[in-house]
Amino acid sequence: MSRRALLFHSSSAVVASTVAAAAPATEPPRPEQEPSSELRALIEAHKTKYVVFGKAIHEMGGSSRDYDRASRAEEKALLAICAYPAVREGDRWAKARYLLEIEARGELDLPEHMQALLRSTMWDETDRGAAGQPPSDCPKLAG
Repeated sequence: MSRRALLFHSSSAVVASTVAAAAPATEPPRPEQEPSSELRALIEAHKTKYVVFGKAIHEMGGSSRDYDRASRAEEKALLAICAYPAVREGDRWAKARYLLEIEARGELDLPEHMQALLRSTMWDETDRGAAGQPPSDCPKLAG
């Protein structure tokens, strides 16, 4: 059963919030350990879309068009996180933590999720963009 069918047929949706890992009190996190504002925005957008999707499922009298629209918006937001090229350490940790939470709920289940995740790891020196520099120990992909 897909996650959409499971959520649709459930009596209540659980909207989980991301619990941030506690930083050590003795040492503030370094800038490279913090997720970028772009990734934080993608995660917040997905959380918002997930809440709207949950409400669309459980609203009495809600139209299937509202459900479909909310479902597509949530899926698009999740795919944006999967596709985000997490090059910096903070982005890698934040993306992995968030997607592991989603997967633990059984909701990282579409082939598009895996495809976007795998594609997000395929870059070379010309693909740096806003994500920053690739780690020095990463091999360069042959073009």
